[in-house]
Amino acid sequence: MLTVEGSQKAPGMKFAIVVSKFNDFITDRLQSGALEALKSAGVGADDVCVIKVPGAFEIPFAAKEAATRGRFAAVVCLGCLIRGATAHFEYIASACAHGITEAAAATGVPMTFGVLTTNSVEEALDRSVDGPDNKGWEAAIAAVEMATLQRTLRQPQRDDSIKA
Repeated sequence: MLTVEGSQKAPGMKFAIVVSKFNDFITDRLQSGALEALKSAGVGADDVCVIKVPGAFEIPFAAKEAATRGRFAAVVCLGCLIRGATAHFEYIASACAHGITEAAAATGVPMTFGVLTTNSVEEALDRSVDGPDNKGWEAAIAAVEMATLQRTLRQPQRDDSIKA
């Protein structure tokens, strides 16, 4: 049996981080977590592009635009939706999740979902703490793993390897 997986180290690879400005008291913390995670993965500051968008609804568009440029190994998508009294939360959360999925499929560039969908500010704060429990950190490490996995899967196979 052959097992292939990505690495948590990606020196020299380039990443985009698309960040919603809405609820920036949370998304700034998610962005910090993602940047720390990329740094821990050996990604240089010059190899990261942060793209700010107004809200979560705009994340998929910007992620797809970044991916189509061919510069980035993966795109980290960060935002924060906090449930309110109307159905607006469900519509935006669904559109964002589906849009990111569609953008990744259309471009072939891995994208990770670091968009919080919480019931309260307290839940959002709990998910944006410093360190590896930060959901921005988790999304960035997932992006590193997916980018390195894709790189491995796209390498020409040797004659002695198992063909899928």
